[in-house]
Parts: sequence; C-alpha cells; structure tokens
Amino acid sequence: MRCFLFLFICALFSSCNTGQNSETIVFANNPVIAHRGAWKAKGFPENSIAALRYAIELNCTGSEFDVRMTKDNILIVTHDADYKGLIIEENTYDELAKHKLSNGEKLPTLRDYIEAGMKDNDSTGMVCEIKPSRIKERSKLMAEKTLAIVKELGAESYMSYYISFGYGIIQRIKEIDPKAKVLYLNGSKNPQKLKTDNIDGLDYYHSIFKKHPNYIEDSKELGLKLNAWTVNKAEDIDWLLANGFDYITTNEPELVFERMKKSPTTKGYKLVWSDEFSYSGKPDSLKWNYEIGFKRNQEKQYYTNRLENARVEKGYLVIESRKETIENTDYLNQTRPNWISKKPYADYTSASLTTKDLADWTYGRIDINAKLPEGIGLWPAFWMLGQNWEEIGWPKCGEIDIMEHVGFDPDSIFGTIHSKAYNHMKGTQKGKRVYIEKPYDKFHTYSLVWTPADMSFLLDGKVYNRIENENTTTDEWPFNQDFHLKINVAVGGMLGGRKGIDDTAFPNKMLVNYVRVFQKQNES
Repeated sequence: MRCFLFLFICALFSSCNTGQNSETIVFANNPVIAHRGAWKAKGFPENSIAALRYAIELNCTGSEFDVRMTKDNILIVTHDADYKGLIIEENTYDELAKHKLSNGEKLPTLRDYIEAGMKDNDSTGMVCEIKPSRIKERSKLMAEKTLAIVKELGAESYMSYYISFGYGIIQRIKEIDPKAKVLYLNGSKNPQKLKTDNIDGLDYYHSIFKKHPNYIEDSKELGLKLNAWTVNKAEDIDWLLANGFDYITTNEPELVFERMKKSPTTKGYKLVWSDEFSYSGKPDSLKWNYEIGFKRNQEKQYYTNRLENARVEKGYLVIESRKETIENTDYLNQTRPNWISKKPYADYTSASLTTKDLADWTYGRIDINAKLPEGIGLWPAFWMLGQNWEEIGWPKCGEIDIMEHVGFDPDSIFGTIHSKAYNHMKGTQKGKRVYIEKPYDKFHTYSLVWTPADMSFLLDGKVYNRIENENTTTDEWPFNQDFHLKINVAVGGMLGGRKGIDDTAFPNKMLVNYVRVFQKQNES
C-alpha cells in the first residue's frame, strides 16, 4: 500500500494535467511571519483560520501553522499532540471535530486551511510545520500526504516553506518535490551541514544565533535563508533586523512592523560592526583595545585592563569604577604631563575601551544601548576621535561625543563636537544637553547619525541635536575621515569633578547591552 501511495504521489507531481492550475503570488516584502497565524492581538485561537486571515490582512510575508495526523490519517491544523484532552494519533477526525475551537470554528483539516489561505491572498505565504510522529513511517506519510494535498489544490506557489523538527520529514519533502523550500527547526546542525543536505535555510530559536553568531554570516555566504522563532521582545526583534534576517517568526506581528519603522536597516543602513556581548570574560580582543593609566582632563582614575574594571558577564559589558589605591607606572616619567608624572599612586580605577587600530569608520550610524553609573564625580562617555589624532593632535583631529553624562547633573546628557575652531578649551564647542529619564535605572539607546552634510545626536531614537557641516575648512569640520570609538567611565577631572567626588558611590557599574555600527553602501 505504501509503495502504491508513493507512486501515486510521484505521478501527481509529474503530471501537468492533474489538479488546479497553481497561481503565482508575490510574497510581501517584509520579514514578518505570524506564528500560528496572527492570533494574539484579536484573541483568535492559535492555528485558526481567523488567525490566518488576519495575518493576510496585516500583509505578513508568511503565516506559520502546525500539521498533525489523526488516527484515520486525516491531516489537521493544530499544535499540541492532544486536542481537547484527546490524543490526536489515537482518535479519528470525526471524534476530534466534535469539539470546536474557542471562536466556534470547526477544527480545520489541512485542506480546509490551505483553501482558506488561497482565498483573496496575493501576498502572504503559508509556512507549513509538519509535527513529527513517534512512528517514523507516519512522519514520512505526513510529508507525502501534505504535498499531495498542496498539489491537488494547485497551492504550490502559496506555500513559502515547509519546516519541521524532524530532519527526515524535510528531507522527504525535498525527495518528492525538489522545488519545495524547506527549513530546519531543531538548531542542532550548522549551516554547512544544511547546505550539503540541500536544506534551504535555518529556522532556529533566536538565542541559538546569539550563541553561534557565526551562523549568521556563514548562512549568508552559503545562500541559506535565516529565520528565528519565536521572537516577541523589541530588543530581540531589533537585533534580528540589524543582522539582516530574512524572516522573524513572532506572536507579535504588529510589534515587528512597528520596530521595522525604527530600524536603521529600513533606511538603507547595513550592520558593519557590532558587539552584542553574548560571551563572558574579557572584552573581545578582536574588537576592543584598552587605554592604560592616567590619560586626560586631569581625571583621577587610573585606567586598567583588569577584569575588576572591564568584563563581559550576563550579556553585558561591565565597566566598573572602584575606590582603591593603585601604583602609577608613569610616576616620574618626564615625557608625561606634570599632573600625571608627579603622582606615585591613583586613588581610583576604571576602564576605557577603544576600537583604535581595530576598527574605524567615516560616516554611518552608531547605536549604544546602556545603563549609566550613578554618583557625583562620575563622567561616563561614548565618544570618537579622528584616526590622525596622534599625528596632528587634539582638537584638530576632531572629537565626536555621542553621549556624555556627569554625575552632578543626573537627568541630562550631552551630544557635542569638538574641532580646532570649536572646542571646550575656547568655550566654542558645539553641543546640546537633553533631559533623560532614569539613566541609572533604565537602558537607553544613544545614537549618532553622521553624514557628509551633518551630524544628528539621538536619545532613544529621537533627535535632540543636529549640527550642519558649514563646508568651510577642516578647522571647523574635520569629520570627513575615519574615527574610532571609545567607551569609558572617568572619575573627577575638568568636567566630571566640578562638584567633587562622592566616595560613597564606589564601586559602581556601567552596563552596555550592545554597540552597533551601521553604514550605507556608499559610506562603507
């Protein structure tokens, strides 16, 4: 009987006269796949036809649904192995269908569901997840019967992908219909293995990609599709959008559409450099160097490369400032300024990380998501220096302060540029302050959008300062060259120490969630 069924299915796929003519639809140009349909906002049952129709109404590029097989080999659309307390594989469809969905719908068969998805739909593909059976042969039979129904209905162009946790299921799909697109859900195989086995892409839980970030670039290089499930938090959606995922499977399609509007990638930007701090220990030495010792502004902290002052833990870069005595290795060093060389010890330690000699950029967008440290005397900053600063010095090289904050002004941040013509030594720097809500309790995103024409400074996506290029000389605008990035927490100094230092504030921590650099194609 199985042999006959297989021959029948093969004949079905090779025949040009069998079934309806399959129409061609163009899937919506967005990455949004509604997980079990768009059910949540409207209170529809998951995997209901109502949820499918709403996903089509939202213009999602895809609507995912789950397929199981009853005792009498009827394919139905439902997620769990049991329905209304009845084991699906141990009950017939008629027995199961006596119990309606919570919105009054009849338990949909696969045929019912696909027909509903084909009606008045020219943009939303159906993403069919075939749930594995405990019995291997039933799993293969489900794959075969699914394709047979799709072919009979002429629905091939409406099926964007077949997905499964069962590797044998998606392999069987490919055996029967090599043109079918399949994605693997389990997360246990690397991109090269999938490519070798003719699988079309990765459809993994989003945390797997953070654990194995190399999967992203490897997949792109191999021409594999990238989808992540089930993604319902704004910060995870933003990360996937930044990394150029093809698809995002979500219970919150409306939220994904909302985050798309705010993503740099929808404005022509591409992620060119980032650190998501999804590791532990010292900051990544391929991305960050350290400044060591006393550095500038007569600040009181001694920068170190110790774990006590800079480390990655629990998904964050931690920069910790401490009240402690540490030897000054530049004591009596006559090549250093007096304020440095005359101090045998420092009373505070902290860290300053820099991308100097590792990464620098001309133009683009930089986003830094962080929670600032609290305390009078602290001076955290995210800032940039021109790559030629060692040759021509500051301020001629240019400085861009993406974000500065001083502890004695707890509800403000600053965005500023410095140049030979405009700098704080003359009191001519160009900058602006803005109110910030709870910078010590909440993570905020500090951004710079830098073009040849101007710079915009943003707090949580809103521009609060814009500085135009006057197109005069490099004395005013030395910003048409590469700049590197610095992240530090200073203690005291010419600005941070104006109201003294509160020693009860130590130790303290600045937490950085991510750093992302985007550029447009003509900027990179």
